[in-house]
Formats: sequence, C-alpha cells, structure tokens
Amino acid sequence: MGRELPLHRTRNIGIMAHIDAGKTTLTERILYYTGKTYKIGEVHDGTAEMDWMIQEKERGITITAAATTTYWKNTRINIIDTPGHVDF
Repeated sequence: MGRELPLHRTRNIGIMAHIDAGKTTLTERILYYTGKTYKIGEVHDGTAEMDWMIQEKERGITITAAATTTYWKNTRINIIDTPGHVDF
C-alpha cells in the first residue's frame, strides 16, 4: 500500500506522443530517479517495467497503456504511459 498524502500533494501525468518519441524511456527514467526501480529498464532490451506484455517485450513497442505510482519529495505521482500508435 502506498503512502497516504493529501490530494494537493498528488500529480497525475499522462505521457502521450507519436510512435518512437521516447514515452516509455522517459517513464523508465522517472521510475529510476524516484527510487521506484533499482535499474533503468530499456525498451530495446525488453526490460522496461511499463511494457509488461510478452508481445511488447518481443516487438519493442508499447501496445497497451500502463499506469504506475511513484513518490518524489513528498508528492505522489501517478503516471500513465501510452502507446504512440495512431489507432490507440
């Protein structure tokens, strides 16, 4: 269970851009630098935390939106990493 913080200490971030813009790469860096993960996941290695489906790991693309929560300086950060494909 996460930390209980007042609502004004919560930020919701949706990362959206065209395909191959670095959305998942940015999310992986945020998770690492906030201490949520101990190692930076890489899309091309299949080690990205946000790309959890086998097809995503094999193809090196994000297929479904993924959400996570991390904390930074007494602020709860909810992140949604989205696919860059037009049909999403």
